[in-house]
Amino acid sequence: MDNSPVEAQPDLSVPNYVQEKLTVGTDFDRAMMRRCLELARRALGRTSPNPLVGAVIVKDGEIVGEGFHPCAGEPHAEVFALQAAGDRAHAATIYVSLEPCNHYGRTPPCTSALIASGVAKVVVGMVDPNPLVAGGGIAKLRAAGIEVLVGVEQEACQKLNEGFVHRILYHRPFGILKYAMTLDGKIATTTGHSAWVTNQIARNEVHQLRTACDAVIVGGNTVKQDNPYLTSHQEGAHNPLRVVMSRHLNLPLAAHLWETSEAPTLVLTEKEANPDFQKLLRKQGVEVVELTPLTPDKAMAYFYERGFCNVLWECGGNLAASAIAQGTVQKVLAFIAPKIIGGSHAPTPVGDLGFTSMTQALTLERVAVRVVGSDCLMEGYLPMSQ
Repeated sequence: MDNSPVEAQPDLSVPNYVQEKLTVGTDFDRAMMRRCLELARRALGRTSPNPLVGAVIVKDGEIVGEGFHPCAGEPHAEVFALQAAGDRAHAATIYVSLEPCNHYGRTPPCTSALIASGVAKVVVGMVDPNPLVAGGGIAKLRAAGIEVLVGVEQEACQKLNEGFVHRILYHRPFGILKYAMTLDGKIATTTGHSAWVTNQIARNEVHQLRTACDAVIVGGNTVKQDNPYLTSHQEGAHNPLRVVMSRHLNLPLAAHLWETSEAPTLVLTEKEANPDFQKLLRKQGVEVVELTPLTPDKAMAYFYERGFCNVLWECGGNLAASAIAQGTVQKVLAFIAPKIIGGSHAPTPVGDLGFTSMTQALTLERVAVRVVGSDCLMEGYLPMSQ
């Protein structure tokens, strides 16, 4: 008879793992799982197409081993934690933010290593949505006589890996649209000047957001108007692949994005567009890929094939509207500054979606609002039926 505690079992059919909030485990369990998440975040932006995972081994109330998955192809978090614990793993409890795998991929199954180590209990944050795992790891551990508790800090674990989950369920990277606008809904003045809409604290948040993404996308107009760097601006932190989408390659000859010593740049364009400029870019170390037709959906399909989980759209209104219309944006981060600049022709964050009545408006779900310095950040998810 299974006397395991009642668990919060996730429903894989629910988009983005939207689950009922349930409290599972003791305060100590939840504290250890939060430590797992801290460890997992050390590899932000580096693990795709794999998830971010942390593991902690506890014996007699003391942490005896920790680990996290550093990048694809490297051992999983449980393996590093077991190595750190050594013999002390026997009869111990291991906390892991994602269900241990039970299949051979680039590395052996973690369930086998856990069983061999003699751990007495495994506490899991969330079930792995990957069909190769999806509860199989938990079942294998229980069959070996190991106690398993599932669902501790489940919501936090799911949010950390929402890009990985979306990639598995929908075979596309998770798209995040980020923009900064004034209180009257403008992203720049009528002349195109936009430095700076938000305060430094808000900009630092954006830099941190980039570290967690595989790619950050802008259009040609953003390159011309803003000449951005699109880096994390943090020494030693991950920099995403900087992507410019431009059909005709009518781009400036000199731009910060063409300097690739600090971070790589990819230009997506259409077939045979401006061959001379393509040659110039390649000489500077910029990757150029032709996609015809060049659309957000086609770009995201390409990024899926490259193994990406999280893609950040930092583009202007026209490209943002296309990205939303084609279903390539799942999450919106809107920074709102307490400024008014006016201008009937000043650009707005999202261009024409073809809506003519308020009933057509896309209403964000799971909305969270918080103050960032003097600015406001509104975060929410677009409905999956859009």
